Amino acid sequence: MVGRGRAWLVRALSILVLLLLWEGAGRLAASPLAPPASTVLATLAREVVSGALPHHVGITLARVAASFLLAMVAGTALGLAMGWWRTVDLWLDSALLLLLNLPALVLIVLLYVWFGLTEAAAIAAVALNKLPTTAVTVREGVRALDRDLLEMGRAFRFGRAATLRHVVLPQLQPYLFAATRSGLALIWKIVLVVELLGRSDGVGFQIQVYFQLFDVAHILAYSLAFILIIQIIEWAVFQPLERWATRWKAS
Repeated sequence: MVGRGRAWLVRALSILVLLLLWEGAGRLAASPLAPPASTVLATLAREVVSGALPHHVGITLARVAASFLLAMVAGTALGLAMGWWRTVDLWLDSALLLLLNLPALVLIVLLYVWFGLTEAAAIAAVALNKLPTTAVTVREGVRALDRDLLEMGRAFRFGRAATLRHVVLPQLQPYLFAATRSGLALIWKIVLVVELLGRSDGVGFQIQVYFQLFDVAHILAYSLAFILIIQIIEWAVFQPLERWATRWKAS
């Protein structure tokens, strides 16, 4: 507990130093195109009080959640199948490489052109951009499974569900958490692009509006708010979940 408290203190001090450097640089620049931290934080507070920021952040978070769940579920299932069955891997590897190398912007534009500026097209575009990286990560995890442990499961007559729960998933945990973290970092950035190009609400839409007005303070305020929320999710959800999932290592 003492070590964890010290870690939080170091994080808080590093953030404070960053804010002070930002404030000093902004005051030295003395330009509306490079506002100091105090101006951005004041803008953020006004947007929160007005209700605009919570409204648009909530919409963006809903899109992030829907895209993230879709990409993780489909990508994990695909990665398991490709890692477990060589034939499936051979059939789908080329398509996976195509999605991995297709620029996110191209995929977003294509889905908007084919299916219109709809919510479904927006979520599908984000999910398809994340799905291949999840599938590749999980596939590599399956390939790295300890075959001796699998043989032990068969010797003890584990069923498929028991083998998956007690043998496969514990070994896949580092890969799943890596896919989760990278996925969240990637998805929220792509969601902003999707909103900027074809939605009429959300943080990306607001950034587009303030970009046209050259209002850097509002652009930074909305960006900072969303970054803080994603960081809170990491600290409050993913890190405790990872500690719980790997508690057996400490025993």
